[in-house]
Amino acid sequence: MNFPSGFAVAGLAAGIKSSGARDLALITNVGKRKSAAAVFTKNRMTAAPVIWSKQVIADGRIDAIIINSGGANACTGPEGFADTHKSAEHVAKVLGISASDVAVCSTGLIGERLPLEKILGGINDAANELAPGNWVAAAEAIMTTDSHSKIAFHEIHGVRFVGIAKGAGMLAPALATMISVLATDADVSSEDLQAALEEATSLTYDRLDSDGCTSTNDSVIALASGESASLTYAELVAGLTAICRNLADQLIGDAEGHTKLIAITTINAQTVSDALDISRACARNNLLKCALFG
Repeated sequence: MNFPSGFAVAGLAAGIKSSGARDLALITNVGKRKSAAAVFTKNRMTAAPVIWSKQVIADGRIDAIIINSGGANACTGPEGFADTHKSAEHVAKVLGISASDVAVCSTGLIGERLPLEKILGGINDAANELAPGNWVAAAEAIMTTDSHSKIAFHEIHGVRFVGIAKGAGMLAPALATMISVLATDADVSSEDLQAALEEATSLTYDRLDSDGCTSTNDSVIALASGESASLTYAELVAGLTAICRNLADQLIGDAEGHTKLIAITTINAQTVSDALDISRACARNNLLKCALFG
């Protein structure tokens, strides 16, 4: 597979999950540009990693993302935020970068503290396993109740895109209870990347719905290394949208307890917002769900 240039990735088992499955991913931008963009949950109750990563993305730069599965680090109070901070600080120390450029994502059970020592040890191991082609391992490491990993690829004029995602329950608008990382070697500013990501997610992830619930940890982060050519803004949006749509289809197809995959289209609405409200009302109607289930 031809992955985007300028990234080094790792995915491994740090011992967070009792099953012994992969549970820690480290994604680093080692390209000439460090452009980054992100969108997060709209839930007013946000997890510690979301609070931290919102601060990190404020200047449009991310050098590394550390993601753990097996624990959401949500509703864990000041101690949980301290754990997030310590994780970012350790990544920064190991990689020789600033903690203010390290985003953190967590997914899993809510209300429990993370096994910090296991995460810190896993960061050490992940730093030693960083390689350009480890995206599949990273996709596996962020899974929770997913039955399979989700990864997608796209290319426009030689500029490459890759994306990974997790999410199988609590799928609803406002990113769909998910963690997703997108990477491209396009030469693009953080401002254009942010605008393009918002446009892409509004057409894809934000239109998923399986149970109407919104999570505390939703995070979608895009990185651009600048190791390839520039794209027009429309091409950038098209590339990100293609990745997000592919991953969105994989996510809804793996939703917990699903038996049907349907698309609801509302026509002749006065505004796009009205059309979305009508479609979502239909998607969340229990009588409609019963009828479709048969």
